[in-house]
Amino acid sequence: MIDELDRRLLALLRADSREPVASLAARLKVSRGTVQNRIRKMLGPDGPIQGFTVRTRPEAEASRVRAIMTIAIEGERSGAVVKALRGFPEVDRIHTTNGRWDLIAELDTDNLGAFSRTLDRIRLIDGIASTETSILLATQKM
Repeated sequence: MIDELDRRLLALLRADSREPVASLAARLKVSRGTVQNRIRKMLGPDGPIQGFTVRTRPEAEASRVRAIMTIAIEGERSGAVVKALRGFPEVDRIHTTNGRWDLIAELDTDNLGAFSRTLDRIRLIDGIASTETSILLATQKM
């Protein structure tokens, strides 16, 4: 279970996961050891931190194509469709949802050709009734 201090620490790590522990401790007004212990616990097998990553500027990878694909599934085929989608390296995330669409898949490909081939392959998955895809043109920083 995470408390308010963990939430504040997570927010700081989301903004800059490379910020020195001493700086995090000063900003949170706790000891350096407290920050180190909390990070270690949150990195544990049941902790909320799965890992650290690198964010690149959109212009650094201008040829990449990112998109959101909404997916309607035939009958009770959700499990099989999700399993198939997990086999695509171009699928970053899969979300279940309510409403018209059953799933939302976040796609990331190297270029438009790879994007087109990925769409073609996903649409062939048995159990997918229909899809709608939108290319992400720009991302706004929060």
